[in-house]
Amino acid sequence: MRRSKLDEIDRKILADLQADGRMTNVDLAQRAGISAPPCLRRLRALEEDGIIVGYHAEVSAEALDYKITAFVHVKLGSNNDHDLREFEEAISRWDYVRECHLLVGDYDFLLRVVAKNWDDYQRFLTAELTSAPHVSQTKSSLAVRRSKFAPGVPIEEGK
Repeated sequence: MRRSKLDEIDRKILADLQADGRMTNVDLAQRAGISAPPCLRRLRALEEDGIIVGYHAEVSAEALDYKITAFVHVKLGSNNDHDLREFEEAISRWDYVRECHLLVGDYDFLLRVVAKNWDDYQRFLTAELTSAPHVSQTKSSLAVRRSKFAPGVPIEEGK
């Protein structure tokens, strides 16, 4: 069931799953106003089409003793494809880096980094990040608290 356009039922399924990824197919179907078998077919099609790309549990950083979240802007010495890829390969090996975004602007990358404490973060920053290939500058901002977290994207229902 390949679709070029999502209908209202698809959008309802996506919105409900994005809000609660553990929802059963029966509950999901009921909320979408369809029976379970077609709901499951739609769900599988959304997965096959790459619209649903995964299912994840949100784990409490604090419960696992990660007290520091930092957003780090990284500037490389050059922006050629080889250097960008080499840096991306390096960060793919670092568990403390939870997100990496290639940017357009003053900095080349924005990283979300977690650490157990300030000393742990400083060790990562000096031993790993600033000594990585092609890194010329970093700028860290420490998060005080998270005021909003909305995973995924806005899903406009009724379109």
